[in-house]
Amino acid sequence: MIDFIGLAIVLLLAVAFGYLVKRAWGSKNKILKWVGVIGAGLLTLVFAAAFIGALVGTMRLNQNFNASNPVSNVTIQATPEQLAFGAKYAKFCAGCHSGNQQLPLSGNNFGAEIPIPFGTLYAPNLTPAGNIKDWTDGEVIRAIREGVHKSGRALIIMPSNEFHALSDEDVQGLVAYLRSQPAVEPNTPPTSMNVIGALLLGATGGLTRQPAITQPAPKPAVAVNAEYGKYVSEILVCRACHGEKLTGGAGFDGSPAPNLTEVIPQWTEEQFLTAFRTGALPGGAMLDNAKMPYKEFSEFATDTDLKALYLYLHGLTPSK
Repeated sequence: MIDFIGLAIVLLLAVAFGYLVKRAWGSKNKILKWVGVIGAGLLTLVFAAAFIGALVGTMRLNQNFNASNPVSNVTIQATPEQLAFGAKYAKFCAGCHSGNQQLPLSGNNFGAEIPIPFGTLYAPNLTPAGNIKDWTDGEVIRAIREGVHKSGRALIIMPSNEFHALSDEDVQGLVAYLRSQPAVEPNTPPTSMNVIGALLLGATGGLTRQPAITQPAPKPAVAVNAEYGKYVSEILVCRACHGEKLTGGAGFDGSPAPNLTEVIPQWTEEQFLTAFRTGALPGGAMLDNAKMPYKEFSEFATDTDLKALYLYLHGLTPSK
């Protein structure tokens, strides 16, 4: 994934404006000399920085992680319970992997939403018509939890940091469900970043490779206790909005997400379940589902899940 032509153009522009600086410096006209030196000099710096940034981004895009993130040798034989979990959890994937945010996960063109010509970037088709038909179960699991493509490169804008905590049992159920979907054509195009995309990645990140999972990741026993509640908080990606320590952050739309270590200890279990099931908060206000997707969480979570989550959050030490 290297835009040789784009990199060459940016480098040539940096060299060309550098040459103009040299020519301007030799001018006998002081006005032309300093206008040329300053103007061409600034453009030289801009294009030189752009070349370096794009080169760094290109190297990051093409870095291979097959050695550091080996593929597990697993063939999934999912139980009906695992398939049922996968069918529910896959609905969270639809926010990116479906154009209408509904199943099936037939892919979505991210480029259509970004007014910058950075290349081709799709959330891929995850039905059996997509590339996963040629991936092993271990490669799909690695992509979900570790953010690494079959080729070994890091995935782009894949929230594997949020899915890293998925247990072996649950991630296998998700993969089994993906393979059980009806095949939906067409397949999505492969990712291809031009020099602008490489520059953006070099400057801002966007690659989401996570540490390798090399040890078994058991699922906690499903029970109303804080241990299972912590697991529920992880797979419901609470920290994506509420911060790493759940002390507050920014929601999907950028609006403030509250400090759960201060809010939840003030609620009863009944109030907590009511908020998730109906959106009604203590005091009469209503949750905005666009900011806090309680409807989706309510559809996914059982009462045991929510009661365990309440115990975990209620037991956290309030902090800023």
